[in-house]
Parts: sequence; C-alpha cells; structure tokens
Amino acid sequence: MDRLDALEIFVAVAEQGSFVGAARRLGRSPAAVTRAVAALEERLGLRLFNRTTRAVALTEAGARYLEPCRRALAELAELELSAASERAEPRGVLTLTAPEMFGRMHLLPIAEAFMRDHPQVKVSLLLLNRMVSFVDEGIDLGLRIAHLQDSSLRAIQVGWVRRVVVASPAYLAAHGVPRTPRDLARHDAIAVAGVRSAHDRWSFGAGAAKTTVQVNARLVVNTVQAALDAAVRGFGVVRPLSYQPAPLEAAGQLRRILAAHEPPPIPIHLIHPAGRYIPPKTRLFIDHAVAALRGRFGSC
Repeated sequence: MDRLDALEIFVAVAEQGSFVGAARRLGRSPAAVTRAVAALEERLGLRLFNRTTRAVALTEAGARYLEPCRRALAELAELELSAASERAEPRGVLTLTAPEMFGRMHLLPIAEAFMRDHPQVKVSLLLLNRMVSFVDEGIDLGLRIAHLQDSSLRAIQVGWVRRVVVASPAYLAAHGVPRTPRDLARHDAIAVAGVRSAHDRWSFGAGAAKTTVQVNARLVVNTVQAALDAAVRGFGVVRPLSYQPAPLEAAGQLRRILAAHEPPPIPIHLIHPAGRYIPPKTRLFIDHAVAALRGRFGSC
C-alpha cells in the first residue's frame, strides 16, 4: 500500500470516527483499513488514534497530522485535474476587463485571435474606466495600468506605458515647441476630466527633479479620444498615456514633445483571482496575452 493511499485511509477514519465507516466509504474491508492505520502509525512512530470498543478518536498528534494530510490530498486531486485539463479543448465563457481605450486597441484583437484558435470559447469583454470587483462581476482576467497595491489578486507584469505630451504639427508651428515643462504656461492645454492628474497641474520628472507646472486648460473633455481629436485639430497640447496617441503619432498627426521630462513609467499588469487552479481557457489566454503584450510594451 503506497503512502498516499495510507493518508487517504487515515483521513477517512478521522472524518468518519470509525474504521467501519471509513471502510464503507472507501469500499474496503475493515481489516484492511485497520492494518493500513497501524502501518502508518508504525512508520511515523506516533499514535494517531485512541481506540475503544465503542469509538475511535484522534490523539493530539493525530489532530496535528490531519490538516497537512487533507492539504496534501487536495493538492494531489488538483494536480490530477489540471493534468486532465491539459488534454481538453478549452471551452466556456471567458470574462475579461480592461480600460476602455486600451481594451479596444490592444486586448480586443488578442481576444479575437484567441477565439479563432479556440472555437469552443466565448469572450465577454468589459471595457470600463473604473475598478471592478472580480467576484461581483465574475471576472476571470483583467488588465490594469497602475502601480498595484497588495491584494488577493495575482498580477503578471506585461509592460510599461508613460504619461506623454503631444500636439499637432500645425499647433506647434503656430505656437512654438515647448522646451521645458514651464514653457507650457504659455500654451493652450486640453485636459481630460476624471484622470488622476488635475486638470490644471501636470507633473514631470521624479524625485528631486520632479516639477509640477500650472497649465491653461482651455478645453476639458471627459474622454481621451475626444482630447486627442481636439489636439489633432490644433486646439492645444494634451497629456495622454503613451499607447493612446501612438497611431496618430505614427501617422504624423501628432508629435511628442518634452520627452526628456516625462515622469517614470507606469506598469501594465494582467491580474486574476488568487488560487492554485486556473481553468484551461484562462491559463491559455494568459499565455497568449502575455506574449502579445510583452512584444508591444515590454520595454519602456
């Protein structure tokens, strides 16, 4: 009889409070159960049960041994379930969440490619510019752009973004190119309501070199996309996260300025509820998304 088999018998006797009950639960003879417990006690050099003609009770040593045995058996069952899932095609609904603009630009294409590779998986993608409860919303995996606090969520860092300043070439030609953050006081700014930085105060650098400047926010909008649209049309300078204006920069519609004064980068994390077992659909999507996102955002 192997050691795991002996642990299973010991736990069954402890939970049933009798050798007969454990034998019935395990489909074995009472004599076999009794011999297995005796062999385990001999190997450990401990008395695990006090036996009387009417009852079986754990000794103090047996009580201390019970919980580690339960954990070992549970972990074994989890490993077997995980190994079995490796052979199964992932299926079911995968619920993801991300900030609206990042999700639309970067997570949605990853989800679409994953669905093509795994036709039994459905995706529910919640694009929200707010924190969500993974439990209340039934979230399997989320993406956050932030320095994370300790929590019950597990995080995998996949890259970085920066807070940048951009403006249209036409605006810069008409108003001049700011050379230092303090030059922004002479420029029109486009601010986004609801972002962490204040509408009229922008910070640059870090540590002893950190500088906060007052800007003239002539236009305040409630979405980053609206701010970028206004910047393209020449209404002023705007301060988004680096991924947000990237397509417009590549097209020559916006130009990055004050790059030498940017504050430290902000990490991007994939997060999921803590737990030993991760469903196949979630685990495979994590592998897929980590590779794709690190390829785009792995350097800062």
